[in-house]
Amino acid sequence: MSQGGPTLLGVDIILVGSVLAAIAAMAVIFAIYTAITVKDPMAKRVKALNARRDELKSGMMSHSSRKRQSLVRRSDTTDRMKDTLQGMKVLQESQVKDIQQKLAQAGYRNKELAVVIIFARMVLPIVLGLIGVVMFYWSDMFPDWGSFKRFLGFAGLVILGYKGPELYISNIAAKRTKAIQKGLPDALDLLVICAEAGLTVDAAFNRVARELGRAYPELGDEFALTAIELSFLTERRQAFENFAYRVDLDAVRGVVTTMVQTERYGTPLASALRVLSAEFRNERMMRAEEKAARLPAIMTVPLIMFILPVLFIVILGPAACSIADAFSGGGPGAN
Repeated sequence: MSQGGPTLLGVDIILVGSVLAAIAAMAVIFAIYTAITVKDPMAKRVKALNARRDELKSGMMSHSSRKRQSLVRRSDTTDRMKDTLQGMKVLQESQVKDIQQKLAQAGYRNKELAVVIIFARMVLPIVLGLIGVVMFYWSDMFPDWGSFKRFLGFAGLVILGYKGPELYISNIAAKRTKAIQKGLPDALDLLVICAEAGLTVDAAFNRVARELGRAYPELGDEFALTAIELSFLTERRQAFENFAYRVDLDAVRGVVTTMVQTERYGTPLASALRVLSAEFRNERMMRAEEKAARLPAIMTVPLIMFILPVLFIVILGPAACSIADAFSGGGPGAN
């Protein structure tokens, strides 16, 4: 009878090595594919900004008495979803406003997605709940699970269906906010230089968007969109408030407040922005120092679990093999 491969703690080492090698090969192939198929994000950004410019040109948001446009654009799909939700008495305007703001913070300009997300939060728990019933109760997919584990799996799928869309949008918005926060001090420095050079606020925002578009695409997108709204909206304050509406950062709200006060009272823009830039740069340095201070504590667990065992095996492995051969009688002096 043929014997199996070597095992470690009851696990086939050859099988585990084969699986890890397959995963590594797939990761290499994926890395090569992503490196070959790099797409320029500028085309998508320019298309979205041109769409916003055409929307403002058409006069949809140019009248001073209008507030922010309706949270839901008219389309057949969203109309049907909205009618269904209103018929079930589950569509609330405050809920739609909250989701639309999260979409704006995540970089999604299509406002009708708010109704789609609310509809998905209603449908996905039902769909995933039915899948959970089939998986955990009607089939023998998990025969060793008890009733408590089956109920936990079913409840987890239902909760995932309800909270999944919102968590996905919140995660994207958080990553985008961090990217904007990282480049904000550099953007304010460029704004100071543009203001001291005599450029207007519109031209300064355009210039910063062009200069930082490659390094910080999210921040460049927001600055370019703000520049477009400053050029077309009759109330310039509304453009700055839209900027703070799309970015959930206290620093951005401080910049917006400074810009609004400058527009209203005619205070020097360069000096105020220079003070804000110094504050934001100090905050960024403090965050970097805080991460550096946490690094030894974070590296303790990987060091104990992954680095030290390998180091012990490399150093003590040959000595252990020599000692084992000596005790087993397989040394040089054995008969």
